[in-house]
Amino acid sequence: MGTLDSKVAIVTGAAGGLGRAMTEGLVGAGARVVGVDLAAAAEGLAAMADRLGTSFMPCVADITEDAGAQAALACALEQAGALHVLVNNAGVGMQRINPRFASNPTRFWQLTPAQWHSVIETNVTSQFLMARACAPHLMQQGWGRIINVTTSYFTMQLPGFCPYGPSKAACEANTVIMSQDMAGTGVTANVLIPGGPADTAMVTDDQMWPDRSKLVQPRKMVAPLLWLASEQSNGVSARRFIAQLWDESIDPGAAATLAGAAAGFC
Repeated sequence: MGTLDSKVAIVTGAAGGLGRAMTEGLVGAGARVVGVDLAAAAEGLAAMADRLGTSFMPCVADITEDAGAQAALACALEQAGALHVLVNNAGVGMQRINPRFASNPTRFWQLTPAQWHSVIETNVTSQFLMARACAPHLMQQGWGRIINVTTSYFTMQLPGFCPYGPSKAACEANTVIMSQDMAGTGVTANVLIPGGPADTAMVTDDQMWPDRSKLVQPRKMVAPLLWLASEQSNGVSARRFIAQLWDESIDPGAAATLAGAAAGFC
């Protein structure tokens, strides 16, 4: 039996990168997963469904809109009959602004308003709308997990990383607020980050990262995610966990202590 048998999770941005790795990890641990992504990723979602079987349910939705977030929740409740875990992973990086974002950075005054809005809506608004849609159901049943993917603190403040840095800082702060707002309900809110540039489509600057084997591999997200999504993490909230620091050779509770810290900016 898997550690997450009977659990149902929503993973946003499921078709690639961190989202695909986390989805596969959840399914491998016994969970059923609703994988949410945009229409442009529909083929990727279909391929995952073929590979993962009936434990994976693809859902095409634009979660920067409330209707899309509600559709994702409905997919879980109607197709899986339940929801226990929300993994807010969907996002875009500086590659949307400039593929050479690290070696030839774009300064904030060079951004167009449309570029700012696009990143903020994808990274911040989607997390808010998904949490807003799912939290009432999770609180009503008295148990649930909201796991928000943000980024390293230094990345939030790097020159040339606007609007990505500010978008992830907003998600970090909002996780702490979510945790406090849901205190005592049995639903927790935590942050999970890779702990460095990850080997995903967000890293496009091969001048800065010519050797992709040195990037954080998406599978590193799986072990801390499974612990956070399980009963073992009951009562743990408003924490941030760095996947790169997670030691899979020791007890998960001990690994969480070593890889975790308070979320937010205190």
